[in-house]
Amino acid sequence: MLRPLRIAITSGDAHGIGPEVVAKALNKIGPRKNVQFLLWRNSEFPKRDLQRIKKEFKLISTNSWAEALTKMPSSNKELVDICLNSNPATWVEEAASACFFKHLDGLATAPLSKPTIKASGLKDIGHTDILKRISKTQNVYMTFLGSEFNVMLATGHCPISQVSSKLSAHSIETAVLSATRFIKTLHHLGVKNIIKKPLGVLGLNPHAGDAGLIGNEEFEFIQPVLERLKEQKVALEGPLVPDSAFTPNHWARYSLYLALYHDQGLIPFKTVHGQKGVHVTWGLPFVRTSVDHGTAFDIAGLDKADATSMRLAIEWALKLSSGLAREVIE
Repeated sequence: MLRPLRIAITSGDAHGIGPEVVAKALNKIGPRKNVQFLLWRNSEFPKRDLQRIKKEFKLISTNSWAEALTKMPSSNKELVDICLNSNPATWVEEAASACFFKHLDGLATAPLSKPTIKASGLKDIGHTDILKRISKTQNVYMTFLGSEFNVMLATGHCPISQVSSKLSAHSIETAVLSATRFIKTLHHLGVKNIIKKPLGVLGLNPHAGDAGLIGNEEFEFIQPVLERLKEQKVALEGPLVPDSAFTPNHWARYSLYLALYHDQGLIPFKTVHGQKGVHVTWGLPFVRTSVDHGTAFDIAGLDKADATSMRLAIEWALKLSSGLAREVIE
């Protein structure tokens, strides 16, 4: 008999909306059959939000991950509550390491600010860089799932001045093939019709280069790579003109958009989906999901935060950690 799925949840900045959205999400989701939740937080976690969790779960309190390992619950109604005094960025490190060594099956993270990560002493810019370092993985892609369309980013958190230098024929091909594997995973998870739709690959420059008149990247390596992959029966279209690719009449056409840099994909995604999308870090040797928004310090403590994205992050961590999904990932 398989042991229950173990899903880690890090609550992010204590003074942001992380604790609130985590509490609301867990209250909504409640105990699940054959699932154990483990929560990383600190003593500043608001009592109101802790009470929300206690309405659905019995907390097993510990002061370290090592202690948590000795107190794994026997009931799905029990939640392992790991209360620490360390920087929240180190919780991500710890939970990611536990996932890497297969002590845990998935990780769902609440928002964590870049200054908080910097204050920890880590050199990483964000969650994704922590996860890449822990897992020693290079080709990792920030991917966002929404009700209207999905987006994967070929490059992550890098200055716009460096985007072109980070793209090449090899990096484009690697990203496209990774995107097609992700599409297959969604299909195996029961997402309807996604396997029948092509991948939409955006161009880099305005008008997708306009036949070389506005930048050379499309002409030099993007178009040739895409044509070669099409000959290999990879279902894709592109390079798409970025300023018209996300108009509503195109949303249903593609299984996934592959954007070549951060804002090219996330400005349209967040404009349409707001705080109702979910982030999946694709390419890691373990499952990691997250909210699609930031810490929102301005509304922290006001009980105004929308927990939809956090709920979806936990739900997707469960889906992707299922046996079928793990088989596809590995």
